Amino acid sequence: MKIRYDSTVDALSIIFRDTTVTTRHIDDGIAAEYDAEGRLAGIEVLDASRRFGGRDALRQVIVEGLSPAISSVREDPSHHVKK
Repeated sequence: MKIRYDSTVDALSIIFRDTTVTTRHIDDGIAAEYDAEGRLAGIEVLDASRRFGGRDALRQVIVEGLSPAISSVREDPSHHVKK
């Protein structure tokens, strides 16, 4: 899953899977994107900073209910030099 904010158009996109989509507008400035099987593939919200309380509100994302995952970010072993 990816969450992307485009400040040039003030749009927030939540992408559940990268695929070819069909877009359905579900409300003014809100669109749902579906894959070929009809599964939700993404959501786009225009005027995101206004809808969510400003750009500062968009800087913090909290995902609740998930167990801690192993990070996909690997540390550079050269930072662990014994002295």
